[in-house]
Amino acid sequence: MSASVLMVQGCTSDAGKSTLVAALCRWLHRRGVAVAPFKPQNMALNSAVTVDGGEIGRAQAVQAQAAGVAPHTDFNPVLLKPNSDVGAQVIVHGHAIANMDARVYHDYKRIAMKAVLASHARLVSQYDAVIVEGAGSPAEINLRERDIANMGYAEAVDCPVLLIADIDRGGVFAHLVGTLALLSDSERARVAGFVINRFRGDPALLQSGLDWLERATGKPVLGVLPYLQGLQVEAEDALPRDRPHKPGARLYVAVPALPRISNHTDLDALRAHPDVDVQFVGPGEFPPACDLIVLPGSKSTRADLAWLRANGWTDAIERHLRYGGKLIGICGGFQMLGRFVHDPHGIESTPGSSVGLDWLDMETTLEGRKKLRRVAGELVLGGARVSGYEIHCGVSRGAALARPSSVLDGGMPDGAVSSDGRILGSYLHGLFDQPQALGALLAWAGLRDATPVDMHVLREASIERLADAVETHLDTSALLRLLKMRATEPACAP
Repeated sequence: MSASVLMVQGCTSDAGKSTLVAALCRWLHRRGVAVAPFKPQNMALNSAVTVDGGEIGRAQAVQAQAAGVAPHTDFNPVLLKPNSDVGAQVIVHGHAIANMDARVYHDYKRIAMKAVLASHARLVSQYDAVIVEGAGSPAEINLRERDIANMGYAEAVDCPVLLIADIDRGGVFAHLVGTLALLSDSERARVAGFVINRFRGDPALLQSGLDWLERATGKPVLGVLPYLQGLQVEAEDALPRDRPHKPGARLYVAVPALPRISNHTDLDALRAHPDVDVQFVGPGEFPPACDLIVLPGSKSTRADLAWLRANGWTDAIERHLRYGGKLIGICGGFQMLGRFVHDPHGIESTPGSSVGLDWLDMETTLEGRKKLRRVAGELVLGGARVSGYEIHCGVSRGAALARPSSVLDGGMPDGAVSSDGRILGSYLHGLFDQPQALGALLAWAGLRDATPVDMHVLREASIERLADAVETHLDTSALLRLLKMRATEPACAP
């Protein structure tokens, strides 16, 4: 068996590639097709742990859910996790191999491509269809040489490409025509059609532009997807674009928008809750009065700790706790709550140590081997079930750990709770995702009769909405032709 392969590339970052791949995966899964998502190279600080014990981009884990399969390292063979403006941790087949600056990684791409093609070969032998997500834009001229993320991959495996553009940003026709103009002849030929994303208003008003686009490029427009409000699908990396205050909220949460914030999707359950207002607070913004402060994960814990101090968070947290507020630290945010963070081997940056916020009696040392595991257990708060995954190099030690925030299945403790009960730390990504855990944590923070919210159910409903949009707004017959599948019946038995 050899799978049909279809690739989605975007004119820009955040054009909708991740959500379209998830939508196509669920649409095919509904038809009984054995489908897998694939992103050859991802640059993201939101990640997930796979069933085979590796690390992939969070978006590929969501796409795996859409496809009805467990997340696997082959779905994202190369993951880049930036730890500075010029460098990143390079993760291949789920495991970190080195920190590289951009120049070194550019040379390394020859080796990385071998990993990409090895994963591709395994997937096409196991599935009926593989839906591939590109990265950024294929028209980034400075990245064209040795490309493994967009057309370099598509040319190597000879697959058709859909080009998606975000009309909500403006300039959608310039994006599409300009991207085509910057491709080589062979790359331009493999673009099978366009998808326009996030359209608001009457589609009839767009028709003259679509007709012009097809005449000007000779490429079909396969559909116009509407702007879908309220989707609960984790972001690949960027913080939410829209962060309005929530009318009627009864609990207010402030989150520092750390420069190297990682797995901010941990906050999605709070953001989705109808009674909770979550605000990400950026540089130069004064930390607002709130009920709960959450220190999120970080890819550069010591550097982001320095950023917190420079942006007034030390005094803000002290004042917040003095007036009865609650504080949660997750992963890197948990490490910051201790007395020191040590990085003797330069795991994240230059070797050295940083003084922590000193709210918990513990110290953390960054060690070479990253802990990657999926876990479940019970919060100490009422025994609520909690589940998620750990992704960290830090090993924390100290008296504070004698009061864990949860006990994992098998009896292993996780995290810490301060002696006065106002501060909670955990290494667990997904801390708020289970309804019982979310309710218990909100009650601890001051919202005792919170409406139950189940992130898995919300995510499933959003994925179904995406698949419905494919059925309603895209030319599914054309999609099936590109996938070499018949339109009249499912490609395989459910």
